[in-house]
Amino acid sequence: MSSLPTQSPNSLETFTESPKWKIKLLYDGECPLCLREVNFLQKQDRGRGLVAFVDIADINYNPRDNGGVSYQAAMGRIHALLPDNTVIKNVQVFRRIYSILGIGWIYWATKLPIIRPVVDRLYEIWASLRLRLTGRPNLETIIKERQQRLECQSQGRCRLN
Repeated sequence: MSSLPTQSPNSLETFTESPKWKIKLLYDGECPLCLREVNFLQKQDRGRGLVAFVDIADINYNPRDNGGVSYQAAMGRIHALLPDNTVIKNVQVFRRIYSILGIGWIYWATKLPIIRPVVDRLYEIWASLRLRLTGRPNLETIIKERQQRLECQSQGRCRLN
């Protein structure tokens, strides 16, 4: 017996299957440290599909498909979506993903009232320095270069290397 709902020919209802994933992580695929984290999380997921991974550096990244999170916002701070389209960001993303993957104990202490604000502040500092620490241009330059690639792609005048 199929677990998918069926629709009778006379029914006007449309059924949609809820996603298998429990959280959708928006990550920067051009960030070496971000890629290390994603690789770790993928190994922890072990093919279960609990985490959907979305590379915001992909030229086809579309905010409409990802809770309306713009490329600029996603580059500034880590974001994730829950199946109900709730957007979460910053350390809350890590707490939630690690919990979903069954390794929440790693971030458990960051929930404590004394430690939480310290960890949250450290993440803010890290996020503001991430591009510089990984040897990349500043966010304004990255956004400008992306916009040029998008325009080039839409106008069909890109040079192939």
